[in-house]
Amino acid sequence: MFVQISTTTGNKKQAEEIARRLVKAHLAACVQVIGPIESVYRWKGKIESTKEWLCLIKAKGLNFKKIEKEIKRLHSYEVPEIVAIPIIKGSGEYLSWMEGD
Repeated sequence: MFVQISTTTGNKKQAEEIARRLVKAHLAACVQVIGPIESVYRWKGKIESTKEWLCLIKAKGLNFKKIEKEIKRLHSYEVPEIVAIPIIKGSGEYLSWMEGD
């Protein structure tokens, strides 16, 4: 099973660091860094709005715990977003490439 894990960061440098470390460690096949985006959320009783960078991490589901641990180690947020969505379909060539990493 493959997953797409998302996390957001407060700056591009941190997003790129997470992306490079996950790919270098063979925990992720690919990480896309998108941003800046605008996030609106409730934090400690207040509605906040922040510019963030979104990391879309494509990985084997069995790597989730290691990816979660690495994101938490590198992340500056008290509670970073770490959400996995299963990849239920994909092109055969792309999924084979992901499997090979």
